[in-house]
Amino acid sequence: MVWPSPGVNALMARSPLYPSDPLHAEHLGSYPLLALALDHRPGRNRWVLRFTMGWTVALGPSSPWGWWDSREGWGDTAVKQCPFPTALTWLIILMSVTVTTITGLSISAISTNGKVKSGGTYFLISRSLGPELGGSIGLIFAFANAVAVAMHTVGFAETVRDLLQEHNSLIVDPTNDIRIIGVITVTVLLGISLAGMEWEAKAQILFFLVILVSFINYLVGTVIPATAEKQAKGFFSYRADIFAQNFVPNWRGPEGSFFGLFSIFFPSATGILAGANISGDLKDPAVAIPKGTLMAIFWTTMSYLVLSATIGACVVRDASGSLNDSVAVGSPGCEGLACSFGWNFTACAQQQSCRYGLSNYYQSMSMVSGFGPLITAGIFGATLSSALACLVSAPKVFQCLCKDQLYPLIGFFGKGYGRNSEPIRGYMLTYVIAVGFILIAELNAIAPIISNFFLCSYALINFSCFHASITNSPGWRPSFRYYSKWAALFGAAVSVVIMFLLTWWAALIAFGIVIFLLGYVLYKKPDVNWGSSMQASSYNMALNYSVGLSEVDEHIKNYRPQCLVLTGPPNFRPALVDFVGTFTKNLSLMLCGNVLIGPWKQKMPESWLMADGHTKWLMKRKIKAFYTDVVAEDLRSGVQMLIQAAGLGKMRPNILVLGYKRNWRTASPQSLEDYVGILQYGHTGSSTSWGHWHLLVAPLMAAVTRAGSSWAESAPSINCLLLPPSSDAFDFKYGVCLMRMKEGLNVSRVLQAHVNPTFEAAEHPENGTGSRTAPGTAVDPTTLASEQQASTIFQSKQGKKTIDIYWLFDDGGLTLLIPYLLGRKKRWGKCKIRVFVGGQINRMDEERKAIVSLLSKFRLGFHEVHILPDINQKPRPEHIKRFDELIAPFRLNDGFKDEATVNEMRQGCPWKISDEEVDKNRAKSLRQVRLNEILRDYSRDAALIAITPPIGRKGRCPSSLYMAWLETLSQDLRPPIILTRGNQENVLTFYCQ
Repeated sequence: MVWPSPGVNALMARSPLYPSDPLHAEHLGSYPLLALALDHRPGRNRWVLRFTMGWTVALGPSSPWGWWDSREGWGDTAVKQCPFPTALTWLIILMSVTVTTITGLSISAISTNGKVKSGGTYFLISRSLGPELGGSIGLIFAFANAVAVAMHTVGFAETVRDLLQEHNSLIVDPTNDIRIIGVITVTVLLGISLAGMEWEAKAQILFFLVILVSFINYLVGTVIPATAEKQAKGFFSYRADIFAQNFVPNWRGPEGSFFGLFSIFFPSATGILAGANISGDLKDPAVAIPKGTLMAIFWTTMSYLVLSATIGACVVRDASGSLNDSVAVGSPGCEGLACSFGWNFTACAQQQSCRYGLSNYYQSMSMVSGFGPLITAGIFGATLSSALACLVSAPKVFQCLCKDQLYPLIGFFGKGYGRNSEPIRGYMLTYVIAVGFILIAELNAIAPIISNFFLCSYALINFSCFHASITNSPGWRPSFRYYSKWAALFGAAVSVVIMFLLTWWAALIAFGIVIFLLGYVLYKKPDVNWGSSMQASSYNMALNYSVGLSEVDEHIKNYRPQCLVLTGPPNFRPALVDFVGTFTKNLSLMLCGNVLIGPWKQKMPESWLMADGHTKWLMKRKIKAFYTDVVAEDLRSGVQMLIQAAGLGKMRPNILVLGYKRNWRTASPQSLEDYVGILQYGHTGSSTSWGHWHLLVAPLMAAVTRAGSSWAESAPSINCLLLPPSSDAFDFKYGVCLMRMKEGLNVSRVLQAHVNPTFEAAEHPENGTGSRTAPGTAVDPTTLASEQQASTIFQSKQGKKTIDIYWLFDDGGLTLLIPYLLGRKKRWGKCKIRVFVGGQINRMDEERKAIVSLLSKFRLGFHEVHILPDINQKPRPEHIKRFDELIAPFRLNDGFKDEATVNEMRQGCPWKISDEEVDKNRAKSLRQVRLNEILRDYSRDAALIAITPPIGRKGRCPSSLYMAWLETLSQDLRPPIILTRGNQENVLTFYCQ
């Protein structure tokens, strides 16, 4: 775009009241390349051409037109400010054009990769890079256009003020006149905009014709023979020797530099986005934007080169302006090129006091032109055209941003009126901003920031094209093929470099604002999905890292608890979700699994419908987890599917986490068998009793500690105590973590939503029935994601409580690792971790020291160890009686029956307990009763209890007996209890390799 500042007339036709001060070069206005968009509107026999300057020309469909900006100072900006060689002036022009051309190609590629709606630059960037970068650029780009309206208007008002001052007709004073004229002008422009695009197009046609006439007026003036007055000011028409002199550099002043002049000129190339900004008003933006933008860049590049070449071939560098300095050709004492034309400017050139000439006179183009006032008319046309274009662009970009609702408090301005949805409120907001900056009447300080805002847009447009290409997304299929991803990356980098070349502090401010707005959108995480290249990049990175991870061998030091959590619908068991999410967050994989029981055709639609809602529920709860479900005929087969298929490569679960089945006594026998089958061990050999654990394991660990051996090296001798497992979870090398809470885990009754009846129809055993809904009923995913989140104990700070670990068997260290990871989290950080192990009363000190030494080598930070010498004492009679009453309904009572009869009874009721099984497992049953007494004595006030569960052998321990053990062990406990058993693979080591 163009933004004339209070010093913009340094490159325009200036009145004699303005001093020819070279310092004005730092306040040069910008002179944009033309960017146009061809839009063939139905029902009209014409083409509408939208230019960056805001120019609109109505042409016949076949009229071949070129487009130029005829404002003074275009081509000779660098020529007369160095004075710079014409060759390097062309180099500056071509460098600037290179950046704009690359950006034009990027715009063309992006705008042809799908239908482009209203919103212009914001729409292109946000739909390519996502709402984070798109939103920040959209806001500052709309603001930059609004402020640009003020700067263009001030440029116009300054010129009018100069004319009034020249004729001694000031309204009030020079400063207030700018304000008065500016406010009146922008009000008129607002009226044109509100009248509709038809009136705006007609106004742009008028402005374009004025500018075109002004340009032709300049070109005609260059071929008209120079009068004596013009010769005195340095104009001699086309001369090869003048062009040759101006072709080489002649630096003046200590601050002259190539990049200094480049920073002055480049803002003239920052206007190629106006065509894209009115994308919503184009019938076919995918055709109009590429053709119009690239054609405009080409023709205006030619205009820049022609203007710089013609002014450099007609005007000498220094001239006095005095008619008395004419001399005869070849007069002695005359130095300089003008001597060969009969003029002696030696004196003023040596004293550097010449008022005229290309190096000194800022009205050179007016002087060269055929009729000077037409140049002033060109200034009016250019500034008003630019102001009108920005006044139209800013509300349309801002309207699209408001409709996307990325930022608060701006939705009010997004409402459209009329059949074209005109942003009337946006127009009024732009008007207020423009008037506010016009009243300041000093825009030099803000102009560099606005320039950098536009360059930010350039950089991100180029980066959008590069990023979309580099991700290799199948959805990136632009119909415009003439672009290069590496050229786009180069354009993005150069745009950033130019930002700092122009004004380094303004570049820092622009980046600071972009980063702040970017951080806000990242924090808010708006619920939008535009299929951006960032999403494609995330997929590529995840895929590459996952494949690369498969090439890495597993090592005990890199072990991570990756959990498959049988949550059912995750919102039904929030405590289970929160527990696992707490210690896996930013650490390892968490996968919420749900088994849908029923016919495939009936349950698959429910699976498709609910999956997205469950994922959004997890995101809203800030749980970093995946959700997956399977359809199966029963729970056990569904869990087997999940265990086998869940995960990807090395990103596979290694721990199965599930909730305790509280209704096991009233549940159907098959569901009980399915549930226990997931947990139960099976082996034909004998197992070491818990009562002898302290005789074998504790001394062995002490010996390991004394000998300095690693945990991994000693594992075989320890693992021999527990024979290899054989069950659903353990067959696939999964550890098992079972969780029970006094109040239960399932909150489906509160939610009144669909429940998987086989997995756990109801948590409350006293009801005796499960809550089942009609087949096919389901909750809408949007409702599911927006439902009120249930609070759990794992979401609150635990204070200075304790986490009690009952380390009764070696399972590879998993029973120790999970509480350790939990204790590292902020909410559990103040909890003291206590470790309880079995032992003998006469060796308590020795065994405590051995365990403490072992734990210290694991670097877990567990310092409090308690030995339980009374772990093998007989339980209280009343507790034994309660256990017997618990299993009584499940007994076969086959004591006096023969073996054949017992086997027949067992085939019909495999879950029932024979008298022989009761007798064989009597010691183990009493141990669970005794452990429950210990837990209630030592850990009634703990925040969490972690304990190793008992072993239930398939074929030796019926499912009802195993559930009775779990029930007895964990009943009547206030804190949550997790029963954890590893898969006999070591997860801890105290070696560094």
